[in-house]
Amino acid sequence: MQITRRSFLEIGATAAAANIMLPRTSLAASVEDVTQWTLAQASAAVHSQKVSPVALTQACLERIDRYQGKLNAFILIFRDEALVQAHILEAEQKAGRFRGPLHGIPVAVKDNMDIAGVRTSAGSAVLDDNVPTADSEVVRRLKAAGAIILGKANMDEFAMGPSYFGPARNPWALDRQTGGSSSGSAVAVAAGLCYAALGTDTSCSIRMPASYCGVVGMKATYGLVSIRGIVPLVVSLDHCGPLTRTVEDAAIMLQALAGYDKLDIASVPHDSEDYLAATHQSLSALRIGVARQPFFDKLDPSVASAIEAAITVIARLTHQVLDVSLPTTNGYGFELYSEANAYQEKYLKKNSGRYMDYTRESLEKGWNHDQNEYIRTTWDLALLRRTIDGSFASFDLVILPTMRGLPGPVVAPHDTPAHALGPDDNPFYWMDCVENNEPFNVYGTPAISVPCGFSPEGLPIGLMITGPRFSEGRVFALAAAYEAATEWHNRHPRLPAV
Repeated sequence: MQITRRSFLEIGATAAAANIMLPRTSLAASVEDVTQWTLAQASAAVHSQKVSPVALTQACLERIDRYQGKLNAFILIFRDEALVQAHILEAEQKAGRFRGPLHGIPVAVKDNMDIAGVRTSAGSAVLDDNVPTADSEVVRRLKAAGAIILGKANMDEFAMGPSYFGPARNPWALDRQTGGSSSGSAVAVAAGLCYAALGTDTSCSIRMPASYCGVVGMKATYGLVSIRGIVPLVVSLDHCGPLTRTVEDAAIMLQALAGYDKLDIASVPHDSEDYLAATHQSLSALRIGVARQPFFDKLDPSVASAIEAAITVIARLTHQVLDVSLPTTNGYGFELYSEANAYQEKYLKKNSGRYMDYTRESLEKGWNHDQNEYIRTTWDLALLRRTIDGSFASFDLVILPTMRGLPGPVVAPHDTPAHALGPDDNPFYWMDCVENNEPFNVYGTPAISVPCGFSPEGLPIGLMITGPRFSEGRVFALAAAYEAATEWHNRHPRLPAV
C-alpha cells in the first residue's frame, strides 16, 4: 500500500514506544508451511509459544508477495503496520498475556470496512479520497481481540458491480469466477494468504464466494454483527461475517464480532453465546429440512450429486431428514434496493463519471422504485422477520445448495465478471444469488456455506445450512459435524508457480 506521511510517523512512533525494529529480511523457510494451518491451529501454536505472531505475519506477507500478482486478492496491503502490531502482540505473548483466540492471528477485511487513517474505496474510484477517522465496529473488535489486519481485500464496486481494481482470481482455476462481492476475502482465505477474512452479504456476497472458492462463509442473524462503519449497499439486508477454512474458525471469528452496538441502527440486543462450545452440541434430536423448491431447480449435475451425497451424510448424523418449504420473499430484496440510491445519491450527483458502467446504470435506471411501494415492503419485511421462526416449528434447520451452478469463466472485458452481468449473460446468477441466497437476508436468519464436494474439473461446491433467528449454535453444530464426517475442507488449491 502507499504509506502516507501521517501513517509513517504513527508507525514509527508505535515501533519506538514498543522498542521495536522492523525486520528488513524475510522469514526463513520452515519445514511446515504455517500458512496452511487453520485459524484454530495457528491460535493453539501462538498460545503454546510454538510460533510467534511475527512469524505468522511474515509467512502470510511472503505468501501475499508470491501470489498477489496472480490472484489480485488485495486492494491495500499493510505490511509495516501489520509487522508493528505483530511485534506488540509477540511481546504480550512472551509475557503470557493473551487477548483471546485471535491473539496474533493475521486476517483481512473487505475494503468497504473503515480503518482509521486508511482509504475505504468500496472497490470504486468514486471513494478514492475517502479516508475515515475512526474504525468500523468490526475492525475495532478484531483489533481488541488481538487480530493483525494484513490489508483490505478486493471487492465488487459498492458490492454490486465489477471491481475498479480488476477481478480477484479463483485459486482453484484462475480463469473462473470467484463470486462476489466479497471476492478478495474468499480468495485470500482459500489461497492461504491469511487465516480468516471479513466479508459482507446483502444477497449472497459471503456465501457465493465461499462456495466458489471452497471455504466456509457465515452470515449471522441480522443485527447480531454491527455494520456501523461499513459502506452500505442495502442497510435493511446488509450483514457482515467471516470467511474461514473451517467451521471452528468461523465460530471463533463470530465470537469476536457479535455484540450489540447502540450506535448501529441495524444492531439488535442478544445475550452472549459461546459459539465455539456450541459446535460440539448433540445432533441426535435434530430434525433437518431439505428445502427443494425452488432451491433445487435446474441444478448443475455435479452440484446435484454433491448435495444429495451431503444429505445422506447428514441423515446419518441427525434424527430426521424431511422435505420442507419456506415462505416466499416476493421480491422484497428488489424493492429494498432503492436504499442503495439513498446512500449513492450524493456521489451520483458529483462523481457519476467515476462509477463503473454497470454500477452507474444499475443505480440510475434499475433501483429507483416507487416510495410507497418501498414503504409497504419495509412493513412486510418487519412482519416476516417477526414471524419467520414459526416456519421452523416442525424442523430445526434447513439445508440446500449454496449455488445451483459452478463458477463460470471470467468473461471479457476483464473488469466485467460474469456474476455482475444480467440473466441472459449468466442465467445461473439470478437463480443462485437472488433465489438461493437472498431469502435468508430477507428473513434475517443465520446461514453458513460449507464445502461439500468438487466437480469433475475440480471446482468447489457449497452446502448451505440455515435456521431460525439466533440459531447460530445449532447451525455451527451441524456444519461442524458434517465437516468432520467428510474431507472436503482438507483440500487446498494448487496455486500457479511464480
